[in-house]
Amino acid sequence: MALLDIDGLDAWYGQAQILRGISLAVDGGEVAVLLGRNGAGKSTTLKAIMGLEVERRGRITFGGVVIDRLPVHEIARLGLGYVPEERRIFTSLTVEENLAVGRLPPRGGRAWRHDELFRLFPNLAGMRDRPGGHMSGGEQQMLTIARALMGNPRFLLLDEPSEGLAPVIVETIAGTVAELKRRGVGMLVSEQNTAFARTIADRVYVIERGEIAFSGTFAALEADAALAERHL
Repeated sequence: MALLDIDGLDAWYGQAQILRGISLAVDGGEVAVLLGRNGAGKSTTLKAIMGLEVERRGRITFGGVVIDRLPVHEIARLGLGYVPEERRIFTSLTVEENLAVGRLPPRGGRAWRHDELFRLFPNLAGMRDRPGGHMSGGEQQMLTIARALMGNPRFLLLDEPSEGLAPVIVETIAGTVAELKRRGVGMLVSEQNTAFARTIADRVYVIERGEIAFSGTFAALEADAALAERHL
C-alpha cells in the first residue's frame, strides 16, 4: 500500500461540490505533482486530505491508518505536514520563533535541527532574528517549508510552492524537494508551473473540474500532443 492512498474523494464548500471521485496514491520518497488550472481543485484536494475548511467524503489512508474522519491535529501527529499556498507565517515572530512553533517530537528517532534547515535554506541563516513580516515572499516561502519540516513529517503536502517566486528561489525549492526525496519524505505538490513540475515530478496527476483527467509520468503526458496541449 502507498504511504498516502486516496480513493473516491469528494469535497464541498457549503453547497458547492468541488472534487468528484479523486483517487491517487503516493509512496514514501516519491513526488507526485497535481497539475491544473486555477479553480480546478488542486488546493481543495490538499485541504481535504488534511481535513481543513471543506466537507469531504471518501477513503483517505496514510501510513496504513484511515484518516478521513480524524481531526487536523491528529493527522499532523501521524506525520503528515502541510505547506499552504498563503504561507501563514507568524509575521510578528522571528525566523527562529516561527521554527520553534512548528516543532513536534521526532519520528523514528529522526528530527530536523535548526542548523540542518539553515543549510537547506541558506537565505534564512542570516535572518534568524528577523520578524516574518519583514521578509520577502520567497523568504517567507522558505520559512513556511522549514517550519513544516520542524514537525518531522513523513509526507508533505505543498500547495503552489513556486507561485510568484523569483527563478533563483524556485531553484532552491526544487533542490529542497530533491533533498527531502533523498531522505524518504513523500510529497504531493499542487502546481501550475509546468517547468518546475517537470523538474521534480516522479508522477503527474492532472486535475480538471474536480476530477482526475490524467495520471502517469510527465514523459507520457508530453508524448500525447493533444493531451499536452489541453492540459499544459
